[in-house]
Amino acid sequence: MSDDRIRVLHAVTDSISVVLMRGQLSYLRSVGFDPALLSSPGKELTEVGEHEAIPVYGLSMEREIALIADLRSLVSIWALLRRIRPVICNAGTPKAGLLVGLAARLTRVPCRIYTLRGLRLETAKGVIRPLLAITEKLACSCAHRVVCVSASLQQRVIDLRLAPSSKTIVLGAGSSNGIDVNRFELSPERVALAAALRDTLGIQPCQPVIGFAGRITRDKGIPELLTAFDVIRQRMPESVLLIVGDYENGDPVPAETKRRIESDPAIYRVAFTSQIDLYYLLMTVFVLPTHREGFPNTVLEAQAARLPVVTTTATGAVDTVEDGVTGLLIPVGDAIKLADAVFTLLSDPGRSESMGHLGRERILRHFSHETVWQSLSSFYSSMLRERGYAIPQSQVETEQCAQTQ
Repeated sequence: MSDDRIRVLHAVTDSISVVLMRGQLSYLRSVGFDPALLSSPGKELTEVGEHEAIPVYGLSMEREIALIADLRSLVSIWALLRRIRPVICNAGTPKAGLLVGLAARLTRVPCRIYTLRGLRLETAKGVIRPLLAITEKLACSCAHRVVCVSASLQQRVIDLRLAPSSKTIVLGAGSSNGIDVNRFELSPERVALAAALRDTLGIQPCQPVIGFAGRITRDKGIPELLTAFDVIRQRMPESVLLIVGDYENGDPVPAETKRRIESDPAIYRVAFTSQIDLYYLLMTVFVLPTHREGFPNTVLEAQAARLPVVTTTATGAVDTVEDGVTGLLIPVGDAIKLADAVFTLLSDPGRSESMGHLGRERILRHFSHETVWQSLSSFYSSMLRERGYAIPQSQVETEQCAQTQ
């Protein structure tokens, strides 16, 4: 390792969340940084460390508020930062944003960043909402910059006075990691695999497929999705609903909704899978009737797979499509307008195909892994220059190449 490398520590609360940075850390290493990763212990953390050849640190952090456990975690993180002395600390997800942000401030990390991927408080109720607002505001106050993953999320942060506008920033067109666009390329092999998958599920080639992928929770709009599906089936009885995802206890759907998903022969549910790219090939229209987001990857993936999208005007979701061009936006919680929008696309294959084509072009232009990673590394370089640090020579060369293209 050369002497000019800058130690960068990325942190998230749960090891399962390291998927949000897949490929990002090895890219940073390739352009001259010295990245490391912190999360609660878990197999995902270990796997990323091995796959991306970076140091990883497993320190327990509770997702929910737990004062004693949180204090222990803060002390452990403080000790770690004192030992490894990162120059840049980038924490994301609420609890890591708070605890790692506090520890970074206490140890005077020169460049402190909070990556905000969504606001849980938007759909929280009761006493938990003001508590979440306080913790978010504290996490933002510990950071020099708050990176918001979408323009609407940035505006929401400012409106809620969680951070001043001067501290917030959106990198490029948004997203925290972009997507691997090559994964969604059409090929004879992938088309054949998708056809076999369709046969296994028992979906006929002529049936319109309304697709959803993500957490099966109330705030993803699953109850409205089922209501809209009932309306669509009255107009188009052969249509089916394909749901890819798992149930979560944190914001559970009503018991009747779950029973319906598992018992209705026109609804196909499969658990979360690493082969999600094949399931997009089975869909005719992709739907995300969400109540809140940061910047949902599933919508980007669906567009990369040439699907028209119907989503809501919720924070984060509103930024993911060009309304009327790559998809349709509907109000949050409106099942009838959701049904109308989906039916419109199912009834007009030509328009759907055009939206899918334009959606993929938009993803290639703004949201590939490489585009998002370059924006991040350039942002790190600008912060380093502001604070009088020399940036890695490899990053200088990367920026020069980008300027000449």
